Amino acid sequence: MFVLFHRADWDVFRATGVAHLMSISGLHITLFAWLAARVVGAGWRRSGRLCLAVPAPTAALACGVLLAAGYALFSGWGVPAQRTVCMLAVVALLRLSGRRWPWPQVWLLACAAVLLLDPWALLQAGFWLSFVAVAVLFASSAGVDSAADTSAWGRSVSLLREQWVVTLALTPLSLLLFGQVSVVGLLANLVAIPWTTLVVTPLALGGVLWAPLWDAAAWAVRPLSAGLQWLAGWPGAQVSLAIASLWAGAAAVAGGTFLALRLPWMVRLLGLPLLLPALWWVPPRPAPGHFDLLAADVGQGQAVIVRTARHALLYDAGPRYHQDSDAGDRVLVPLLRATGERLDRLVLSHRDVDHTGGAAALLGQQPQADVRGSVEAGHPLHQVRPIGRCVAGEGWDWDGVQFQWLHPPPDDDLARGKPNTHSCVLRIDAASSANAREAGGGHRAGASALLAGDIERAQEAALVASGAPLRADVLLVPHHGSRTSSSPAFLQAVAPRTAWVQAGYRNRFGHPARDVAARYAAEGIELVRTDLCGAISWSSVRREQVGCERDRTRRYWHHASPEVFRTERGSE
Repeated sequence: MFVLFHRADWDVFRATGVAHLMSISGLHITLFAWLAARVVGAGWRRSGRLCLAVPAPTAALACGVLLAAGYALFSGWGVPAQRTVCMLAVVALLRLSGRRWPWPQVWLLACAAVLLLDPWALLQAGFWLSFVAVAVLFASSAGVDSAADTSAWGRSVSLLREQWVVTLALTPLSLLLFGQVSVVGLLANLVAIPWTTLVVTPLALGGVLWAPLWDAAAWAVRPLSAGLQWLAGWPGAQVSLAIASLWAGAAAVAGGTFLALRLPWMVRLLGLPLLLPALWWVPPRPAPGHFDLLAADVGQGQAVIVRTARHALLYDAGPRYHQDSDAGDRVLVPLLRATGERLDRLVLSHRDVDHTGGAAALLGQQPQADVRGSVEAGHPLHQVRPIGRCVAGEGWDWDGVQFQWLHPPPDDDLARGKPNTHSCVLRIDAASSANAREAGGGHRAGASALLAGDIERAQEAALVASGAPLRADVLLVPHHGSRTSSSPAFLQAVAPRTAWVQAGYRNRFGHPARDVAARYAAEGIELVRTDLCGAISWSSVRREQVGCERDRTRRYWHHASPEVFRTERGSE
């Protein structure tokens, strides 16, 4: 497409299930191939000499595929475009060879050709959505007489049925891949597909020959966008569910496919039980009195999810990458959706953009969450949601887990000094740890964590001098491992088993600094880094174990051995 859309537009397209129409997709490539074949065929038949040399249907088919490949190359040669051209070429070669294979063989050959061209296509959601949709359409139409009803009404009913079949079959797959599905998608696509296919796309393609047609295409999108925004505003227009395990998701996809097949309804209904495990999937949660942590890999920024038995908190919202992209939209919202989390509280440790960059996008998708932080009254985020202050000495209890603010003090003036110095420092204690502290026992009696924001040496010294309860199993390293923080006295007071650094790969600040990393190593503290580890996970139940996402889901291009990987984490 040649129309520029903003992020808010794409949010509407995703909510209504029409995002596939607003890019250079397989539908557009196929439409171009069909139009090119029709034009070439009509012109070819006007020349007797050409027809004697090459039959018009053969010329039309070959030229249609070649011109579609040229269009795909002109549009940027994206992965979906490559996949579509490959599929069209396979089908065209079969027809030109005079072979009439059954559709499963044609489908499998097209799959094999695409994977031969791009083996990594198996890791792309678009590959599965495209091929499952095509397979279901073939299977549900097998044995149907295509000439049964060629009237306008018959064609309309056929198109309606095909859209219903694709929606029914792909809904479980969409839930498995994205954790969300558009409830209004069927209605939206019934309008958007013909309008985009017959009006918007031809105008956009015609703009190559006459530029004013691009303006006409942009105008044609406006009424469609208005209608889609109206649909997206419906209550429950989009449903989000936690992404189920692989076995439950695969069963749901099989169930949706079974329901879409052309079988008696009493037989199709047998696919309903296969949907239930994915629809009612509930991810495991910590037991009462315990909590877990997940430091998301957001690049050069900070975002830690804290979960208890029935509550969830997000400590910081990651960075803003550029004007139209931030960690909230790109990482945190999809992550929370995939895990089925509804935030009860968002903590913004201070106002720096690497901690608040994703807050607006996040709050737009989590309307129930309240916000606490050290953000001055004039900050634009106060217009999105009121922000209460974090004040040392205050705290709360969730499901037997104690949360306590250790910094900043009540008289702290947010308008003065560096934002880092006002960072909210949050201590979290599992039930056994909190009970031990109340009884005067050691903090090692239970699991605990200390999230220190971007405090610097002066604030660390003040916390140590005040006698605040600092000792913890996990420390979120202050200021991403900058030289301004992690003083020896502070590290000795906290004495964590592991310390976590959230920093971007080869970031321009050099975080964590080498002398700071050496300081942790000298204290016998394992330093775990998101730039090397990926997302970091930990549970108060198994406090000796720290999980690295790159260890858990290692790819073959992650070539460093586990021994080298852990040595780098501790030495750099």
